[in-house]
Amino acid sequence: MRSLVLGLGNPILTDDGAGIRVLQILREEVHDPDVDMVEVTAAGLDLLDAIVGYDRLIVVDTIQTGCCVPGTILRLTMDDFGLTHHLSSPHDIGFKELVELGRELSLDMPTDIVIYAVEAQDTATFSERFTAEIDKAVPQLADMIVTEQFGEQHPT
Repeated sequence: MRSLVLGLGNPILTDDGAGIRVLQILREEVHDPDVDMVEVTAAGLDLLDAIVGYDRLIVVDTIQTGCCVPGTILRLTMDDFGLTHHLSSPHDIGFKELVELGRELSLDMPTDIVIYAVEAQDTATFSERFTAEIDKAVPQLADMIVTEQFGEQHPT
């Protein structure tokens, strides 16, 4: 089964770079020729090309729900996302819409999709440093992904 681990974010916007940092840790721990790991700073339709052709997709990103304390780790599925009804541009397309669009276009889309997210505190300040809560959550999230998705224990 071909798998893609997609680390999303912007490494110069404080906590927004957490998905990319988790991906960097995973690269050191997961050595499977059927697993590709890609860092992506794009969003919207730009992600479509990256995910086509894989059986399994593991997305790692930050999220701001307003319902969780910063540093909370969430494991989500496509069912946890609603559809976006008001798009201001094609770059505004939500992840669920992106996957549905790919399927409607008969593209070879992943059938097994899991999203790991950490509740961010600050995604607007220009900084390459995480807030304390996210700094603590990043290795925990990497450990969780390795254990749940690859059956290995991440050394802490």
